[in-house]
Amino acid sequence: MKRKVAIVTDSTAYIPEDIRKEYSIEMVPLNVIFGSDSFQEEIDITTEEFYDKMMKAEELPKTSQPAIGTFVSLFERLAEEGFEEVVTIHLSSKISGTYQTALTAADMVEGIKVSGFDTEVSCSPQGYYVLEAAKLAEAGAGAGEIIEKLTYMKKTAKAYFMVDDLNHLHRGGRLSGAQLVVGNLLKIKPILHFEEGSIVPFEKVRTEKKALARIVELLEQDVAKGGSYYATVIHANRRDGAEQLAETIKERFPDVQVEISYFGPVIGTHLGAGSLGLSWQKYYGE
Repeated sequence: MKRKVAIVTDSTAYIPEDIRKEYSIEMVPLNVIFGSDSFQEEIDITTEEFYDKMMKAEELPKTSQPAIGTFVSLFERLAEEGFEEVVTIHLSSKISGTYQTALTAADMVEGIKVSGFDTEVSCSPQGYYVLEAAKLAEAGAGAGEIIEKLTYMKKTAKAYFMVDDLNHLHRGGRLSGAQLVVGNLLKIKPILHFEEGSIVPFEKVRTEKKALARIVELLEQDVAKGGSYYATVIHANRRDGAEQLAETIKERFPDVQVEISYFGPVIGTHLGAGSLGLSWQKYYGE
């Protein structure tokens, strides 16, 4: 039986290509721009190449959302392939116009119904929703049922991260000047999180060690409530630190499934190299 619902996301979910192929997930890339050179992340430039290039660049790169025509062409192709519906799942609409662009493109295409889902996050937490949606679509769920289940998942999804250099977030407009000045003056390592789709400080901590310990403590509070959780350590060109954090979590919470992912070019532009994050989610239905 042919699947009726297509699943679309953008590159900031950072889902490996083999997994996208396995679950028939369509991906629309965002762009990272160095001077006059524009690269589609996950297509024209690898994450390793990006961090190497950023380290050598005189100016910080910029980012841009996909062109509306990219979405229009994709939705038209999916309609031609016989799909009846699309669920398009994107990074927070508070940090990128990608979600709104996808919805605007949907209004320009006939013959297929497009439903949007704003994850209000990015990176691997965004990927959680995409993979769940793909599994549901494969099982025959309609778009309405998929959106309903993804909305339910938001109740237990958490993501916290710590940046090495606040300047990246400030220059990208994701952190106010006042927050930057206070952070730099106090030499603090703020724990950041998404609140209603925006990146905001969660707590101010003086050292990286204390910041990471606090994030693990937040995971512990949720795990203590019962149920099964899976977690992802996310890093910006800092594999060693990610592996150490993953080992800590495995030792303390043997029942929590732990994976390692990364902040790719677009998100890495705003967070900067050296950043570490931890996201977790309760298994759906528990």
